[in-house]
Amino acid sequence: MTERRIRQRDAVRTRAELLEVATGVFADAGYSGARIDEIARRTRTTKRMIYYYFGGKEQLYLAVLENVYRGIRDKEQTLHVDELAPADSLRQLAELTYDHHLANDEFIRLVAIENIHRGRYIRQIEALRDLSKPAVGVLDMILSRGRAEGHFRSDVDAVDVHLLISSYCVFQVANKYTFGYLFDRDLGADAHRDHLRSMIGDVVVAWLTDR
Repeated sequence: MTERRIRQRDAVRTRAELLEVATGVFADAGYSGARIDEIARRTRTTKRMIYYYFGGKEQLYLAVLENVYRGIRDKEQTLHVDELAPADSLRQLAELTYDHHLANDEFIRLVAIENIHRGRYIRQIEALRDLSKPAVGVLDMILSRGRAEGHFRSDVDAVDVHLLISSYCVFQVANKYTFGYLFDRDLGADAHRDHLRSMIGDVVVAWLTDR
């Protein structure tokens, strides 16, 4: 392996480590509370190195946002919806979203932080709008097949379905502490996970097939 390729590999690895640590710091402290010094300390690097790779705190935060959104979008693209009946495809997509959100609570916290800032930073990431199109495209494909077979209602679109699934799955993470305290139920507990996962599949399929 040439010295140049080794440097490129190390650069990719360093950038990925910085992104991973920065994701946790921003999710814990928010944009305003996050400190580059803390990210440097946790990665055993320097502020200068972080600025070299990302340019500054805001650019690093934008990179973190884009990366966490890319995670769920990439996961959605692993589905082979054309191999299943439309209702089964819909259920699989809903359950995949549920699992991803529970496994990536930093993503939900970052979304909440960005909404506190009224979308100030996400509006600067034009690539995310394009990145979201395949997610809607997958749902469009499922809905089109379901309607063609006479199973799905025609008065809702892919964004409606995406909104329903996202609302349920985000709630599991964003409100787990307040909900858990008020109703004495741990939404993240293994004992409840299968039941809560199947609920969103049941709800979405029932809604689409209720005419």
